[in-house]
Amino acid sequence: MPATSEPLIATRDLHKWFGHNHVLQGIDFAVARGEVVCVIGPSGSGKSTLLRCLNLLERPQRGAVLFHGEDLVDPDCDIDAVRRHIGMVFQQFNLFPLHNALHNCTVALITVLGMKRAEAEHIARANLERVGLADKIDALPASLSGGQQQRVAIARALSMDPQLMLFDEPTSALDPELVGEVLAVMRKLAEAGMTMIVVTHEMTFARQVADRVVFMDDGGIVEQGPPEEVVGAPREQRTQDFLQRVLDPVHTG
Repeated sequence: MPATSEPLIATRDLHKWFGHNHVLQGIDFAVARGEVVCVIGPSGSGKSTLLRCLNLLERPQRGAVLFHGEDLVDPDCDIDAVRRHIGMVFQQFNLFPLHNALHNCTVALITVLGMKRAEAEHIARANLERVGLADKIDALPASLSGGQQQRVAIARALSMDPQLMLFDEPTSALDPELVGEVLAVMRKLAEAGMTMIVVTHEMTFARQVADRVVFMDDGGIVEQGPPEEVVGAPREQRTQDFLQRVLDPVHTG
């Protein structure tokens, strides 16, 4: 559950266009320290764009993104310094293919933070153990399953000791039998108090782990609230229609 009601990150009247496509249409969104928020909605609703705007991988044309109250859109903001506190896990794993798991997790510590190799490797080993891969530190990505590669990617992000973790559909590229191992790691992070924003189609995970579920459609937030309300008893017709499409009968409650 959220440790405090003070927002760690928030957006104010956030707008993003790609050409004439108005992808984000005035998003007001806030996440408290220790809160786990799952963002759901159909493809093209703006979920991933919102996530990428939170660390300025996409720059919004209007509005503010506030991290600890500092506006990341402000030209005077040192966005590289801020990004050190925001970990991100993508749909694709984005690992260095010629480097083993340990090296994948130490590169940023050494090159970005200037950390000594021994200290970086100590941190990386601890985080690989945290995601259940202590026995794979010497493995190259090609020798790992998709689920293992994604867990290395999570360990890499955790090695920077982030205050916030962003997950952009982290299981969508995985074979179904591998999804559970990644969700189990994310569940443990949530239980440990990590602040997390997760774009996902995994409704069972959202119902069981999220403090709040946000449903987006057509560039806006349609409704949000506790998972038992948004997923279990949605008020809005658009939310009901979406959930009817994505939930199989055994999960409809």
